[in-house]
Amino acid sequence: MSGASSVAAPAVIRQHLIDPEICIRCNTCEATCPSGAITHDDRNYVVDAATCNLCMACVPPCPTGAIDNWRVVPRADAYPVEDQLQWDALPAPIGDTPVDAVPCSPAQAAMASVMVDEPIPPQAIPSSYSSTVAPWSAARPATNLYSVRNPIVATVAGNVRVTDAGTQSDTHHIVLDFGSTPFPLLEGQSLGILAPGADARGRAHVARQYSIASPRNGERPNYNNASLTVKRVTVDHDGRPVRGVCSNYLCDLSVGQRVDVIGPFGTTFLMPNHPGSSIVMICTGTGSAPMRAMTEWRRRQRKLGEAGGTLMLFFGARTREELPYFGPLMSLPRDFIDVNLAFSRSPHAPRRYVQDAMRERAEDLARVLQQDAYVYVCGLKAMEAGVLEALADVARGAGIDWTSFAAKLKNDGRLHLETY
Repeated sequence: MSGASSVAAPAVIRQHLIDPEICIRCNTCEATCPSGAITHDDRNYVVDAATCNLCMACVPPCPTGAIDNWRVVPRADAYPVEDQLQWDALPAPIGDTPVDAVPCSPAQAAMASVMVDEPIPPQAIPSSYSSTVAPWSAARPATNLYSVRNPIVATVAGNVRVTDAGTQSDTHHIVLDFGSTPFPLLEGQSLGILAPGADARGRAHVARQYSIASPRNGERPNYNNASLTVKRVTVDHDGRPVRGVCSNYLCDLSVGQRVDVIGPFGTTFLMPNHPGSSIVMICTGTGSAPMRAMTEWRRRQRKLGEAGGTLMLFFGARTREELPYFGPLMSLPRDFIDVNLAFSRSPHAPRRYVQDAMRERAEDLARVLQQDAYVYVCGLKAMEAGVLEALADVARGAGIDWTSFAAKLKNDGRLHLETY
């Protein structure tokens, strides 16, 4: 036998599973998984036991905790992906069988430590730019108060289109009233909507997640309500005709109709509360929802005489007519918020994206970033790389080492990415 030792894999594993009853299909886990172990179909997100290396990178960003589920099973009997895709609920635990103790390599030791509930070494967790902690001064959020089995029933108090009629982007501002049932929310959180009816397999539709577009004291101040920004989905990512189940359901609702809601969700994408903190908001389309919530909360605080730091907004859409809330946004005082718009399909004009607007304001943006600024990015996944590259360019242009600065932003809960 050679000098290299042979290592046997554990006969019993602690299999990582995702709870389909809690999962809101936000794609955060799949996007953060460095090994490609997480996949999904039109119903469930699942983990491939043969690929998962138990690095735990997907656990902190999950807004609901659906990702943090485990079952001790014989390796030979690990739940296959094909079975997980059919689940409506997690299987019951089959016991607390201990994981076999076997000689192992350093990599396998890290995996084994997770199996027996010991902390995984921090250096084994892959890094990403997005913070997994909330700003230090953020209010403490309530989460998971209502589930698929126990939803809250809200009443539609308003439904108005917030993009110009006739444009491709049919986006609605929808107000939900929770009546006398508590549903506490903070800016940056989200909720889930349960559309009525069943899918092609006869099962209830899965919940769809929507960011809150109103501040913590309600769309109407001091009322138990909240607003959403919803775009009617009529084509898929490849431009093929499709009818989005939940978006069309919501956009077609009339005042007085009732809606099943779950949540709230989200513990990190929260705004800072300490005086003087600056906020940089970068968004496209309906990614403007949490930015509207933060801006409106700051506006209400300002009316009460509470001073806040700089607000800087970079907002992108295809055209001015397709930009949600264009009118109200333009009416905000310039000394309150620094608004920068970018349109990618304006007639007779070159394509311009939010990262272009960021580079154009590089000097001002760099100054704000160094002034206790908190950065929030929300919109389509395709924007993320361009925005991060622009932030890096802005930092380098100001003589800032981006690698160390980005790490500090992340560790301090000051850089939050929510793309889909």
